[in-house]
Amino acid sequence: MGTFMATLAALRLSGMDRLLKKCCIRNSLVKKCLAECLGVFIIIVFGCGSVAQVVTSKDKAGQYLSINLGFALGTTFGIHVSRGVSGAHLNPAVTLSLCFLGRHPWFDLPFYALSQLLGAFLAAATVALQYYDAIMFFGGGKLTVTGPTATAGIFTTYPADYLSLWGGVIDQVIGTAALLVCVLALGDQRNSPAPPGLEAGLVGAVVLCIGVSMGSNSGYSLNPARDLGPRLFTYFAGWGGEVFSAGDGWWWVPLVATNIGALVGTLIYVLMIEVHHLEPGPSSEPPGLDMNAEGKHVVKLEGEPDLIYYPKELQSGTAM
Repeated sequence: MGTFMATLAALRLSGMDRLLKKCCIRNSLVKKCLAECLGVFIIIVFGCGSVAQVVTSKDKAGQYLSINLGFALGTTFGIHVSRGVSGAHLNPAVTLSLCFLGRHPWFDLPFYALSQLLGAFLAAATVALQYYDAIMFFGGGKLTVTGPTATAGIFTTYPADYLSLWGGVIDQVIGTAALLVCVLALGDQRNSPAPPGLEAGLVGAVVLCIGVSMGSNSGYSLNPARDLGPRLFTYFAGWGGEVFSAGDGWWWVPLVATNIGALVGTLIYVLMIEVHHLEPGPSSEPPGLDMNAEGKHVVKLEGEPDLIYYPKELQSGTAM
C-alpha cells in the first residue's frame, strides 16, 4: 500500500512538473516585464492600502508614519519578488537612468515602463475592491477628488493647498534625485555597497527616509508609474476627469519631474562620486577571467566550454 501511494504521489508530481513547464515563458523580455509588473503591484498594494486604511478610518487605524512604512516595506518586498528576474527597477525613472548610464538596453525601456504602469493600475484596482465599502461609507456614497471626504488621494498624489506647480516640480526633482543618489551608492561596488541580501531592505529604508522628510508637500511620488497608473484607474473607476484637473492640472508634475529628478540624481552621483574612484576595489569576478573577441568576459575551465560572465556593472540595477 505504501509503495502504491508513493508511486501515485510521484505520478502527480511529474504531472505538475509538466504543467509548470508548459506555463514557463521562454522570451526573456516578457519574463522581465511580468516581474516588473508584479513588483510594482506589491509596492502599490501595500502603499496605497496603508493610505486607504488611514483615510477611511479617519486616522484611527494608522497615521502618516504608517503610510510611510507601507510604501517602504512594499518597496522592500517588491524588490524581493522581482529582483531575480528583472533586476527590480520598479520605476520608469530608474529604468531611464540605467539606460542613460548604459547599464540597461534602451530597447527594453518602453516595455518596462508599460509593465510598471500596468502593475500600479492593477494594484489600485485591488485596493479599491478591498476597501470599496469603506471608501463609499467615508465619502457618503460619492467618489470625490477634493474636499473633506476626498478619496482619490488614496490612490495617487495631489499637492498641498499651499504648493505651486513649480514648487511641486522642485519638490519632485529633489526627492527623486535623492532616491537615485542613494540607490546608486548602494549598488556601487567600489564605494560602500549594501551587504549581500540587505539591498532590498536598504532601498526600502531610503524610501522611508524620503517619506518622513519630504512627503508633506505632495506625497513623494518618486515614480511616474506609481502616480499615473492609479490616476488612470481612478479616472475610469468613477472619480472622473477631476483627477487630471485638480491642483491646477497637477497630474503632469509627478510624471515629468520624477524623470528629470532621476537623471539629475544620476549625474550628481556619477560626477561627484563614481568618476573619482582612483583604484578599483576587490574584484567581484571569478578567477580565470578572460576576454573573448566580442569584449565579453569568459571563464576558462579546463575541459569545459567557455562560460560567458557578465560583470555586475552591466547587469540591471535594483531600485524602487
